Amino acid sequence: MAKAYSISRMLRKMTADFRQERAKHLLRWPGKGVSLWLWKICSNRHGGAGAQTKRVVDMHEMNEDQLVSVLAALIERDVAEAAKVVEDLPVGDGAALLSAVPVQVGVRLINRLQSGFAGALLEQCEVEKIKKLLINMPAQQAAAIVMHLSVEKRGELLPEIKGRLVDNIRELLTYPEGSVGRYMSMDMLTFKKDESAGAVIDRLRKLSVERKFPASYAYVVDEDNVLQGVLNTRTLFLAEPGQRLESIMITSVFALHCFTDRSDAAREMASRKYFAAPVVDGENRLLGVIKAENMLRGIKEDLSGDMQKMFGVGGDERVFSSIGFALKKRLLWLTVNLGTAFLAAAVVALFQDIIAKLTILAVFLPVIAGQGGNAGAQSLAVVMRGLVMREIPPARVPALILKETKLGAINGLVIGIITAVIAYVWYGNYWLGVVIGLGMIINLIIAGLAGSSIPIIMKRIGIDPAQSSSIILTTVTDVMGFLAFLGLAVLFQNYLI
Repeated sequence: MAKAYSISRMLRKMTADFRQERAKHLLRWPGKGVSLWLWKICSNRHGGAGAQTKRVVDMHEMNEDQLVSVLAALIERDVAEAAKVVEDLPVGDGAALLSAVPVQVGVRLINRLQSGFAGALLEQCEVEKIKKLLINMPAQQAAAIVMHLSVEKRGELLPEIKGRLVDNIRELLTYPEGSVGRYMSMDMLTFKKDESAGAVIDRLRKLSVERKFPASYAYVVDEDNVLQGVLNTRTLFLAEPGQRLESIMITSVFALHCFTDRSDAAREMASRKYFAAPVVDGENRLLGVIKAENMLRGIKEDLSGDMQKMFGVGGDERVFSSIGFALKKRLLWLTVNLGTAFLAAAVVALFQDIIAKLTILAVFLPVIAGQGGNAGAQSLAVVMRGLVMREIPPARVPALILKETKLGAINGLVIGIITAVIAYVWYGNYWLGVVIGLGMIINLIIAGLAGSSIPIIMKRIGIDPAQSSSIILTTVTDVMGFLAFLGLAVLFQNYLI
């Protein structure tokens, strides 16, 4: 009964506002009475006036289903106008409205709402209703709304969503460390390109009074939330009330991709003297807004943290961190590196007899290890960037690994020939050049294969490639490089000694 009363109250509010905006509309109130006059305008496909029917309905005699039907009809008749009315309602009433109307009507209404306000409404809806709304939206739009939900609400919602949609939402909500997407804000003003200047000005006035929005630009999007332009405040207030935004907006808009590095974005914004910029995805859909102050605040810490991680120190360790805290961050990686070093040493120990007979082999061990590690690191860097930027679809993984392996073979051939010539000139033994050359080719092939496949495998099994790939890669290139080089030396020892 309370829900029906709430819907009735919203209907009164909505029809009253509609009556002020338009003289000819689907619903209107006669005077101060409680009767609802429902006008149904029937027009033919060419837009000509058709028959007009009228009937009087007493809202006190309507049950909840009837009220919801009238409410849905009102929204469907003019979604843009309905969205303006809903944004004037208290959040609780707006949430009750979304909970009451059919899913498809709710989706159309959400498309017209500010994403932050839509998130506030859904925050008060039941999880089952939110799920039904989200599965009827594109993943990009669903993710934008989920970002406005509280952590608790997300925790309740995401386990209830099954299949590809939840994977897409989680993927879209996860942006690389240091990227613009990590630091963007969803507090922004967006308007549809077909809205009128007068209506937008009215909405801005209401929003400034009822809710606090941070000072920023106002952006214009289309029905698919693709960024179309930005509004100049002066142009907006000087425009005729009936002018559409698409006729007064600035279409040349500077925008940042959500995966852009924060340092690069800061330089771009500083050169243009912008205090904020829109953030878009690969299809130019508006995701949020990034402020210059948010990017600049942490760049210094990011740079120092990256340098520390390169040497096996936690990025959050400071100069005067306690000894216990520093040990936790450093000792684990030192232990892991020690284990991998002993593994490579064990391989060398297997061939100590041939090394004792031909000590020149020991001279070339660092060359083999260094070249293999560098070649693998090149492949690793390319693949890691591809994973971060989501440029590697699963179907193309085999082609990527094959390409990096071929590249390793070509590099190995060139570097192997150069190394073989140097070995021959240095030691005067042709067969030593053959051994070191073949060992280099094998090691660089393995480096290309390992450098491209290790981060992909790590990601598949749920381990962060950024922290584990380099250690595993170094181990593989050292062990396999030593094994190939020294194994070939054993095979050709009769020609070397």
